[in-house]
Amino acid sequence: MARRILITGGAGFIGSTIADLFLQAGWDVAVLDDLSSGKRENVPAGARLYPVDVRSAAAVEAVEKERPQVICHHAAQIDVRRSMADPRFDADVNVGGLLNLMQAAVRAGSVEQVLFASSGGATYGDTEVIPTPEEHPQRPVSHYGAAKAASELYLGVYRANYHLPFAALRYANVYGPRQDPHGEAGVVAIFCGRLLEGRPCTVFGDGGQTRDYVYVGDVARANLLAAERRFDGALNVGTGVETDVNALYAHLARAAKVDRPAEHAAARLGEQRRSCISPAAAARAIGWRREVALADGLARTLEWFRSRRS
Repeated sequence: MARRILITGGAGFIGSTIADLFLQAGWDVAVLDDLSSGKRENVPAGARLYPVDVRSAAAVEAVEKERPQVICHHAAQIDVRRSMADPRFDADVNVGGLLNLMQAAVRAGSVEQVLFASSGGATYGDTEVIPTPEEHPQRPVSHYGAAKAASELYLGVYRANYHLPFAALRYANVYGPRQDPHGEAGVVAIFCGRLLEGRPCTVFGDGGQTRDYVYVGDVARANLLAAERRFDGALNVGTGVETDVNALYAHLARAAKVDRPAEHAAARLGEQRRSCISPAAAARAIGWRREVALADGLARTLEWFRSRRS
């Protein structure tokens, strides 16, 4: 019998890519997403959809009905700027939603593992070691990062008291097809959208801030490997390669055949200067390595946005 997984946030660009891969691997897949930012058309045809808020009683009912063996938790408030402007809302969704889900998991009694979408940039904050390993202290500089770090602590409480193992997959900056170019998160999607529309792109600060960009298909594969191997613990999911925003813009502008320079605006509150995480532990623990290089991933992503426009 196929193993059962419930993916929260499964209509978003990461969650739906994960749903696709688990279905291909023969799993029974259900998706829980309130469709506030996710899109119904992203949900694969073979998955059951519960269009409900992760904080709601309806979410609890979905868990109890589905009785999944694995919960993959991606439903979140992902905008760092919104977290700084409205920290209570951020905590309500990112911490309150997790706790609602975990209480449901305890009552369902079927859950054998939780896959949690954590952050390999926001939870560490500014670090002394680049690429940053999992052992580095978590010192977030945004409310979003604090909520993700707190969620890992809460999951540790459920592990200790209810014997619920969890994999905290600390993502680098995830990009790829299906990402929303109209939100505040996801610079690759934002740049792709604006370049193809012939509109200027804005770089906040001097553009020297670096990030570790990892392709969404590689992230989905990390979730599948962690589930198949029933991994318990924290793992970075990144490339170990720094790319600054100026270089990222230049690469995408060339691919889009645009010669207009980016515009600059003031640096944003709560933004780190450098962020790059080590993938060495993921290679050892679950055999995960990135397969899609940045140039190839950016080309695929730009082409996806171009195909959507046409």
